Amino acid sequence: MKRARVLTTRDDALVRRLLAADPLANLFVASRVDAGVLWRTVPATVYGWPADKPRHLLHAGWNLAPVFGDCADDERDAAITAFGDIAGQYRSCQSIVGKSDIALALHRAFAARTPSYAGQREIRPRQPLMVAREVTATTTDAPVRRITMAEFTSYHAAAVAMYTEEVGVDPNAGGGRAGYKLHCQNLVETGRAWGIADDAGNVVFKADVGISCGGIAQVQGVWLDPRLRGRGLAVPAMAAATQCILADHHAVSLYVNDFNVRAVRTYLRTGFTIAGQFATVLY
Repeated sequence: MKRARVLTTRDDALVRRLLAADPLANLFVASRVDAGVLWRTVPATVYGWPADKPRHLLHAGWNLAPVFGDCADDERDAAITAFGDIAGQYRSCQSIVGKSDIALALHRAFAARTPSYAGQREIRPRQPLMVAREVTATTTDAPVRRITMAEFTSYHAAAVAMYTEEVGVDPNAGGGRAGYKLHCQNLVETGRAWGIADDAGNVVFKADVGISCGGIAQVQGVWLDPRLRGRGLAVPAMAAATQCILADHHAVSLYVNDFNVRAVRTYLRTGFTIAGQFATVLY
């Protein structure tokens, strides 16, 4: 049986060629490659299959993220089995995320061989992957701007509220307070946190550039103060944020749970179109 192997900087050109086949879907792994994962300077590993000339990839770190090209089911299954042999002996990831068919197939295979992979907290099988290259909303005059450290306390509280609502767990729980606060601080200090603050300095809307690679920005952490929902503010705010981000990128992407009908409708009205479907397994 063909084996998988750890990829290194010697595989950089091959890895980037595989990622370039679908820049939107592969944005996370591409950003990790830019961050030095092939140099092993970040705490994660990229595996390739087959070992002699890889056609499929698996990023294994905090997120388990498969990158598969078009292939028949038997090749897909062989690659997943090989990845399981090299990376599926125990679970250290907090989620599996990627194109829905591959991510769910990988989860099923890993869960069948390793009990810890079968202990997922939630599976979100249908998450539209969306992209905007222009804003089509008729109203973009919401006062969105970069959040500053002067507003950090309110921004951090909004981020915690968003994460708890979206993921279903408090990011401050289990000793995660310092790490999540540092993550939020990094977003603000690097100019990747966009939002609206009221006259008192309270952040009432936020949208973060969680990933930026190859001219594509992935928006994460979108949140509107619950007290302001249902007033027609979401589309203008998201449109203004998208317009700001497009000033420095040629495309803005995101993925969203299909059951969040209000959010999907907001993104479509902003100018996003559906480009694929993701799935996420949460632990």
